[in-house]
Amino acid sequence: MNDSPGCPLIGVAAAYMPRLSETTSDPGLAAAVDQHAAAVREALVPAQRGRRNRSLRREELGDYVLGFTDWLAEARWTEPVGHDFATLRLTAVCWLIREHDLLAA
Repeated sequence: MNDSPGCPLIGVAAAYMPRLSETTSDPGLAAAVDQHAAAVREALVPAQRGRRNRSLRREELGDYVLGFTDWLAEARWTEPVGHDFATLRLTAVCWLIREHDLLAA
């Protein structure tokens, strides 16, 4: 998963962005992805006095993805057919990529 050169968000988006379409027909899945997105965002952009709306930066999310996917590789994780913590988290990363337009040139 980390073997593509350049920005790690590109590989994650290619692999998990299609899963976002599943959220339109499954409110429970949409809620789970939303919760994961909120957790990632809070980890990267903690609420700061007077800076609540600071936008998410591509580099910050890229670093997060590198750490998370390294952890998955160490754990020898394999993608399941359904949804587990890792697929929800990676799908949430894709939601953040899309919402913050982080792959724009």
